[in-house]
Amino acid sequence: MYTYNKFGLRSSSSSSSISSIANSVSLVTKPPTSRATSSSSLRLKIAQDKAQREEDTFVSSDSSTVAATTPALIDYTNHYIHTGEHSTKFIRNVENPFDGYPKLEKLHQLKRQQIQKHATKAYGVRCSTDKIVPTLNKWIDKHELKFNVIMIGALVENQFILPLLNKLPIHKLCSKPGFLFIWSTAQKIQELTTLLNNDNFNRKFRRSEELIFLPIDEDSPYYPKQTDSMYEKSVLEKQQWHCWMCITGTVRRSTDNDLIHCNVDTDLQIESPSLTSPSSPKPQGKNACPEQIYKVAENFSNSNRRLHIIPSRLGYDTHIKLRPGWIIMGPDVLVNNFKPEEYKEELIKKSIVKYKQFGSGGSNGFGSIGDGNGRGINEINGAKTKSVCPPPTAQYLVPQTNEIEDLRPKSPGVMVKSS
Repeated sequence: MYTYNKFGLRSSSSSSSISSIANSVSLVTKPPTSRATSSSSLRLKIAQDKAQREEDTFVSSDSSTVAATTPALIDYTNHYIHTGEHSTKFIRNVENPFDGYPKLEKLHQLKRQQIQKHATKAYGVRCSTDKIVPTLNKWIDKHELKFNVIMIGALVENQFILPLLNKLPIHKLCSKPGFLFIWSTAQKIQELTTLLNNDNFNRKFRRSEELIFLPIDEDSPYYPKQTDSMYEKSVLEKQQWHCWMCITGTVRRSTDNDLIHCNVDTDLQIESPSLTSPSSPKPQGKNACPEQIYKVAENFSNSNRRLHIIPSRLGYDTHIKLRPGWIIMGPDVLVNNFKPEEYKEELIKKSIVKYKQFGSGGSNGFGSIGDGNGRGINEINGAKTKSVCPPPTAQYLVPQTNEIEDLRPKSPGVMVKSS
């Protein structure tokens, strides 16, 4: 009978592995002098002890099965091959990722309270696929609507509609600075790269982070279906979903703490089985976007203007749950309650409005002074020259407390060397 060590190698018995190591040691021993003989004997004894420890840890007493006597040393890849159980089932803090991190748990609690307190009501826009672009253009031209956080797509395979995505007026709809979250399956990564490189996106956005959402097992409603085609075959099974975050404008985490809070969440989000498992008391089923990804966007950007565009129909097994603070647009949205002017009034009441100058004439290291008419006055070597500056951009922000500011992760301060 064969047994397996931790590296997945076969051996007939523990004695054979010891003898093989002993032979390898004897091959590199020095000529038979008294000093060399003692050193080679010592190396042989060390190798035998090491091999024995490995066999005792990873091989059972009957030498026929793999015994994981220490759970921390389980090879989960080998375990999946033999049992079919995904390694995600063995992650201990899936239900509470902040277990053992009391400060981070307190920070999430405080931010959640602030976001809920200052969020607008949940808005839905029922709009067919062919009317999404005209509706967005109407919002831009007639109501001058802009958003700082825009999410596109959902956790279904048919969301990546390139003709529609290429026509989205995303560069006019997203304020500066702004953040774009766009979903993609593992098979559509190349198409997503092509999309982000075209003129509509590339003039404004740059790729910053890639978020991963991981279902807990094959019984999860979020587990992706096999979408291999005759042109694209894969040996590996695609388990994860990809959500790319792109940024427009310039934000610095060390100075723009009123706009963004970095490193509050991780890039990897794992499904919570208590929310989707059929055996849970109140299973929620499959939502268009997991709640964890909504929270990542809300915790990262402090803006109150959030839009989620779902380009096509999702099917009967996928729900669209409206969320306070978000406008969700799609053909399968059940509640159609969005009114642009009402939304703008509520947004002003719920937010802290700040005006910031982006891309002013005072860039490139020159001092800048505004003359009150949207023009900048650059002072170069004592001579004042006028240049046209864009008007200040209004930022609708969620106010932050001193306690949140003390708990949130920050960039390390710049150390000043003393002379």
